[in-house]
Amino acid sequence: QQSKLNSFLWTIKRDPPSYFFGTIHVPYTRVWDFIPENSKKAFQQSHIVYFELDLTDPYTISALTSCQLLPQGENLQDVLPRDIYRRLKRHLEYVKLMMPSWMTPDQRGKGLYADYLFNAIAGNWERKRPVWVMLMVNSLTEVDIKSRGVPVLDLYLAQEAERLRKQTGAVEKVEEQCHPLNGLNFSQV
Repeated sequence: QQSKLNSFLWTIKRDPPSYFFGTIHVPYTRVWDFIPENSKKAFQQSHIVYFELDLTDPYTISALTSCQLLPQGENLQDVLPRDIYRRLKRHLEYVKLMMPSWMTPDQRGKGLYADYLFNAIAGNWERKRPVWVMLMVNSLTEVDIKSRGVPVLDLYLAQEAERLRKQTGAVEKVEEQCHPLNGLNFSQV
């Protein structure tokens, strides 16, 4: 029952009210049917919406990509133990081989090709910091590949906010997300 679900929506009592909604970074289609009506209604009635990051801003995407890279001149092969690096390389070869069979007819109908998708997700992997490679590998599963092309919940809501001509903004800068992850040492990763 929609009315019985936890809404992940908090109200800040003021006039007009403000709301705080907790999202998750998964394709919105996986969770949309479980978001209660009170949350959807609060979004629809809002005039200003702030997100964790502005995922519609090209600078944000570019900065997120840049922050994932190792310092100039370093490669993943230089920082990972040889056996882990080899296992990773073999796994990525396996994923690349399997990717065409993981894609949906709908994805192919939209012009997505397995090689393009693999490069979009794993391209330049040998230059990425280990923590970002770990996150990348975790997203290279059949289930995740089948949902590629569907925006994550945050991006979907940002696109909807733009479509509805709502004022938007972000509460964090890329660096505020990047630096803590890049600060993890190898054993933590």
